[in-house]
Amino acid sequence: MKFGQYGVFTFTDAMNGAELTELAQRLEALGYSTLWYPEAFNYEPFAIGAYLLGASKKLVVASGIANIYARDAASSVMGHNSLNKLYGERFVLGLGVSHAPLVSDLRGHEYKQPVATMRAYLDRMDQAWTALGGAPGEKRVVLAALGPQMSKLAAERTLGTFPYNITPAQVDLSKSAMGGKGAIICEQKVCLCEDPTLARKAARAALAPYMGLPNYFNNWFRLGFDQSDLKDGGSDRLMDAMVLWGSAADIKAKLKAYFDKGAAQVVVQPIRADGEVGPCWKALEALAPGA
Repeated sequence: MKFGQYGVFTFTDAMNGAELTELAQRLEALGYSTLWYPEAFNYEPFAIGAYLLGASKKLVVASGIANIYARDAASSVMGHNSLNKLYGERFVLGLGVSHAPLVSDLRGHEYKQPVATMRAYLDRMDQAWTALGGAPGEKRVVLAALGPQMSKLAAERTLGTFPYNITPAQVDLSKSAMGGKGAIICEQKVCLCEDPTLARKAARAALAPYMGLPNYFNNWFRLGFDQSDLKDGGSDRLMDAMVLWGSAADIKAKLKAYFDKGAAQVVVQPIRADGEVGPCWKALEALAPGA
């Protein structure tokens, strides 16, 4: 499949049915091609995927990311097949290994070596597709991948990668690992705010849940940051890279760097300068395709 130029990522767990419907329909009207949502602490990803697909007509809906420890491979295959068959091939199954605390503490599973575990899961998915009547012409699957080995696996076995908490330099790292094969779909937080103090405060609040997770900070080191950037809630340098802030024109100019390096899609995550939950609609309107 071809991914549209711009997608949107937002946390959906706190939204009720009416708000989820509004989210899907407004994004579709604004011209965004894809809505990415996480598997976090409330909605089950295939259930909410169906709800969002039912609320829209042409919007692609994508799990970003469904945790492979949460369901067996056959369940993922059946969910993928069901949503694509019932909603006109508009679902993308983003898969990831999540993080040790969410796997061991929350779910009670043993967190194992990420790449080997993902490879085995994809093998079992292929076995399930064979047992259930055959794989579709295109498996609409991508992997959450930051490091080179997971990125390589994504290129070999799926449509591509969905790296999160990154900078444009990630595109070069991913392309090198992927050998020029597969789509690189890049999440980027943005804050439509020209006050550096407010923008960085919002950035630190948004990044706080990720600062202690090795999957992320190890990748930040690959991207050129170091231990000093993790101190005191994160350096200004790290915050300015993880959350692009400024005017709409400023943000658009910075997002262009992803496309210049070859990203297939940029997925904006619009955080609010006031720190409140929910997407910043002012930013989404200002950054919408064609705006």
